[in-house]
Amino acid sequence: MLARSSASAYRGLVTHIDQTIRQRRLIVAAALVRADQKILIQKRPERKPMAGLWEFPGGKIEADEGLAAGLVRELQEELGIIVQEADLEPFAFTSVAGEKDDLILMLYVIREWQGEPQALIADELCWCSVDQLTEFDMPPADVPLVTRLRQVL
Repeated sequence: MLARSSASAYRGLVTHIDQTIRQRRLIVAAALVRADQKILIQKRPERKPMAGLWEFPGGKIEADEGLAAGLVRELQEELGIIVQEADLEPFAFTSVAGEKDDLILMLYVIREWQGEPQALIADELCWCSVDQLTEFDMPPADVPLVTRLRQVL
């Protein structure tokens, strides 16, 4: 009887653990920094979650690409600029626990690119000083990155 109860309890525990495995979403973003030390942020479009909030440009990594390649692709799609992987400077990361998954956001500083950034997906772009970043409503994952940028830049 004891063995049967223990086995049943174990199966219940394993079932519970299997149901609580969390997914992780890996996001890459860029702090594009001009020579005058202004940083580019973009306003999330109305049709996306967290619409109207300001964020660093970037996005999700595809299953078959690395972090740098994914960020280069995202910046081309979102801003129409060309960035070389060698110009990506890993800067900081943050994570935010959601109800069903964890978001991990990797921020890179980029000081060189080709082309003038355009709002191809975002509603608006804004170049601002590192101190001005705190004046914008941003997603929770971006806030600690702003704090870190203010400490370093």
